[in-house]
Amino acid sequence: MTADITTTIQKAREQSIGDLLRRSARRYPDKTALICGDVRWTYAEMDAICNRLGRGLGGLGVTKGDRVAVLSRNSHAFAALRFALAKIGAILVPINFMLNPDEINFILANSGARLLAVGPDLVEAGRAATSKGTKIEQLIWLPGEDATEPPKDVTTFADLLAAGASPLEASVDSRDIAQIIYTSGTESLPKGAVLTHEAVMWQYVSCIIDGGMAAEDTILHALPLYHCAQLDVFLGPGIYLGATNVITGKPVPDHILSLIAAHRINAFFAPPTIWIAMLRSPAFDKTDLSSLQKGYYGASIMPVEVLLELQRRLPGVKFWNFYGQTEIAPLATVLKPEAQLPKAGSAGKPALNVETRVVNAEMRDVKVGEVGEIVHRSPHLLSGYYNDPAKTEAAFAGGWFHSGDLATVDAEGHVTVVDRVKDMIKTGGENVASREVEEMVYRLPAVSEVAVVGLPDPRWIEAVTAIVVVKSGDTLDEETVIRHCASQMAHFKVPKRVIFVDSLPKNPSGKLLKRELRKRFLRNETLDRAIQKNFAG
Repeated sequence: MTADITTTIQKAREQSIGDLLRRSARRYPDKTALICGDVRWTYAEMDAICNRLGRGLGGLGVTKGDRVAVLSRNSHAFAALRFALAKIGAILVPINFMLNPDEINFILANSGARLLAVGPDLVEAGRAATSKGTKIEQLIWLPGEDATEPPKDVTTFADLLAAGASPLEASVDSRDIAQIIYTSGTESLPKGAVLTHEAVMWQYVSCIIDGGMAAEDTILHALPLYHCAQLDVFLGPGIYLGATNVITGKPVPDHILSLIAAHRINAFFAPPTIWIAMLRSPAFDKTDLSSLQKGYYGASIMPVEVLLELQRRLPGVKFWNFYGQTEIAPLATVLKPEAQLPKAGSAGKPALNVETRVVNAEMRDVKVGEVGEIVHRSPHLLSGYYNDPAKTEAAFAGGWFHSGDLATVDAEGHVTVVDRVKDMIKTGGENVASREVEEMVYRLPAVSEVAVVGLPDPRWIEAVTAIVVVKSGDTLDEETVIRHCASQMAHFKVPKRVIFVDSLPKNPSGKLLKRELRKRFLRNETLDRAIQKNFAG
């Protein structure tokens, strides 16, 4: 076979995230693809807009492999940027808009991003984050859900669309990098998970099959698109299938309820904190939620009592628990509707394109009921951590990806997460590295020792809790600790509680025993029982 025909065949076999939008536009040109505020695009319109946006980015010098960061709340423009970048082979770097400028600056500098797209309320945060040490050449202003005027000195989304609607000629292969998503670990600094188009699209297939998704769905996307759960478990598969996607940047319970009723939403994802807030809203029982058929949750354990309440008050809704992490794009396991109550608290079984084991330190499968680490093999997986070969090698030790989560597995193969090797706290749907908070608390001169853990909370599911030993002769109060952290960290990382103790439990080698701390402050109850007690009381 000649080199020419090999290249021709490779071109014919190309598939990227951008191709999925084009194909849906050809299948359903006149079907509504996206609704956001007053914006409504058909699939044909959305595909054309993304082509124009890709051309506009090219006019700014963006080429295949360039990194483009986005700091924005959910909007039609965010969604369009995602697919435009995919079409031209540029790499998306989504950033949590709750981070402070220094935290944003690290991600921009580490990723080497050339452009930063900012939402209407994040222009100043973007300017502060790019003031030093990055390769950012300019800001791009993205319109939000509500009509606002852009600053006069910034290139806008509309400016890029003015580039024209001629077809794009970029060649993007499934093995090319689609995105770098930064994830916290036990280290103070986040790691960039490198994900190819292929990895993300294999994950779409798992979501669609195991999540019962269909082209007929009307999906509400209310949780932040900077997070891979909303972006890649729901928006991506929705576009792939040709579903209708309603986007909002206002994940407020009453607003969510009103959108479900107004648009006859039948599929909705949120972490337990949002489901709980919706249940507690006075508008819940006054809103027509009869269209809702599929409810998805993840990021935290759903308290059993809350699950029972959801099933009682939404009897026509089937629920799925999706468990995973950024590094697996992010779906790993699924607890399906029929297992919700029999296996309550479980993360379910491996998704379609995932192989999952729970292993001991020798990489042997643990026995039923024994605790081990969750490891995965899957085409969903990251290609590595950006510019960090040492952490990449450690994560794939033994030929499996090490999740860092500790779990048990039952006789039917259902996995239940019991702890986190990396001491990650999942609070209100956000990941917080306990060590990062500990290092901040340690900056207070009066602190002798501190351990940060997640404790059950009716609002946050896990509340970031600092357990502090004060130096002899010094004094310290809760308000001082919280104010100190709040002045230097994103608000979701700030301790919600501070507990003062005389000493922290350690093993004979001096290792801090955080599990013992959790037990002490849970009064030796299980996590599920403690959470239920909080809700009952």
